[in-house]
Amino acid sequence: MTSDHRSRLARLRRRLISITGLVVMAGLSTVLVPLSAPALAIVDLARGRRRLPLARLNLFGIWWCWIEIIGVVSALALWITGRGRDADLHYRLMSWWAGALMWGMGTALGRRPRVEGLEHLSTGRAIVLSRHASLADSLLSAWSIATTARLHPRYVLKRELLWDPCLDIVGLRIPNHFLARAVDDNSAELESLRALATGLGERDVVVIFAEGTRANPAKRARALERIAERSPERAARMSALQHLLPPRPAGSVALVEADTDNDLISAWHVGFEGMDTFGGIISVLTEGVPAFCFVATRHDRSTVPDGAGFADWLDSRWLEMDAEVDGALRQGHDD
Repeated sequence: MTSDHRSRLARLRRRLISITGLVVMAGLSTVLVPLSAPALAIVDLARGRRRLPLARLNLFGIWWCWIEIIGVVSALALWITGRGRDADLHYRLMSWWAGALMWGMGTALGRRPRVEGLEHLSTGRAIVLSRHASLADSLLSAWSIATTARLHPRYVLKRELLWDPCLDIVGLRIPNHFLARAVDDNSAELESLRALATGLGERDVVVIFAEGTRANPAKRARALERIAERSPERAARMSALQHLLPPRPAGSVALVEADTDNDLISAWHVGFEGMDTFGGIISVLTEGVPAFCFVATRHDRSTVPDGAGFADWLDSRWLEMDAEVDGALRQGHDD
């Protein structure tokens, strides 16, 4: 059996499990909502949580299930009608999916997101270097870049996200790379990233979460300890970070080296702080979010150093973004 054949069989098994699970979850949660919604609301009120976080999360989960099902059915319809390779139609589907899910997310959080620096997303041919704070980061960036700015993002995502049916089906029909992180030799992965960033069109951008994992204080401390073993100077400099993790430059370097015509876009957001665990999600839904926005800044390629200087440039952007995140959170709390 060839490697390609094994890959197809693995994909078929994964989709059989994930889509079956999705349909069962959607059906049961919808049928049970007359019981689950009031029951969860009672639990919330009994614990003094007037914003009803459990009830809100339950309703968003149902919304997510049905948006996913519509996305899967739409992708199936495109395949049946011979348009399974039409990238533009799949980007339109992606734009709708992100918009619908973000509407549900905004409703659950009680605050609508906004995009700042939209002019920096007016055209493509760029690498977007984004912070990573929660499970929903790719959704917010997709809504900002695909739904709002009408660009075509190519994502660098962890391979585990292929268990999301829409990301699996639509995400593999348009240019994306689902990264295998637990490998001894990452040369093949880096070569795939270079290919992803080569020949970008006027509407194309590549999006990478340069920290490599969701940020929290424990991960930040461990990252700084590892950096200190190799470069005490860098560790001392990056210890000023309060919200972001020090970026891991390898993937970003591969993308930047692929094509010298691509600009760089640094992107940060607020609104999902602490939403990297179930308890954190409930806490955010209970307390609300002080601010909810995606902020992009474009850097002309001529201002970005090549070679060894790029890592220092990336660190400087990360320190700047961390300070901006801190300011946005403080301002939101003051408001």
